[in-house]
Amino acid sequence: MVKKIIITGVTRGLGRALAEEFIRLGHIVAGCGRGSDGILDLRFKYSAPHSFDVVDVSNPTKVGIWGAKTMGFGETPDLLINNAAIMNAPAPLWEVPSEEFARLVDINITGVANVIREFVPAMVAARKGVIINLSSSWGRGVSPKVAPYCASKWAVEGLTKALAEELPEGMAAIPLSPGVIDTDMLRLCWPEGAEGHAKAETWAKVAAPFILQLGSKDNGQSLTVAGFEG
Repeated sequence: MVKKIIITGVTRGLGRALAEEFIRLGHIVAGCGRGSDGILDLRFKYSAPHSFDVVDVSNPTKVGIWGAKTMGFGETPDLLINNAAIMNAPAPLWEVPSEEFARLVDINITGVANVIREFVPAMVAARKGVIINLSSSWGRGVSPKVAPYCASKWAVEGLTKALAEELPEGMAAIPLSPGVIDTDMLRLCWPEGAEGHAKAETWAKVAAPFILQLGSKDNGQSLTVAGFEG
């Protein structure tokens, strides 16, 4: 069955790889990202019914406009993936500028809530669908110099588990750790070790089928894509 999939943060990294793998598998993807160049590239590569828009998820007005456009076709999403996130420049917590901390929280936590607020009511009304909020091993453990990122992913874990208890039977909300993948984000905080791990495209070939089989039986569970635990 063809699924309608919403993904945030599709211009690069895991989001881009997931979007392209879902499309390859025959599903319909509506994605957003902050980078206009990346969005234009996706638009040229994948025509309708797929759609891609420049959206800053931390801005509820812009998320609302995107949601109205995306939901205007009358199709309730089968799968909503909150992937958009940023990493702080590695530093002890007391050295992280307040503006950088606030921006990270706005995208990594508030952005997730903004997207949920826009798309989940229709899913609840239809009593169907799966919400995947991308977490991290740093949402279940910690490392030095990435305290803001750890805090945001711990928040995603708690937010998602609480949401799971609010959903009607038949739906699911799942905090999903992708595992350890060689991305720009990992290279920022672990430059000497990132290249030893799988690339995003390799990961997506496993992650996409894994995500597609998730359902109400997995509601509220903290999961990790198998084989990429690190």
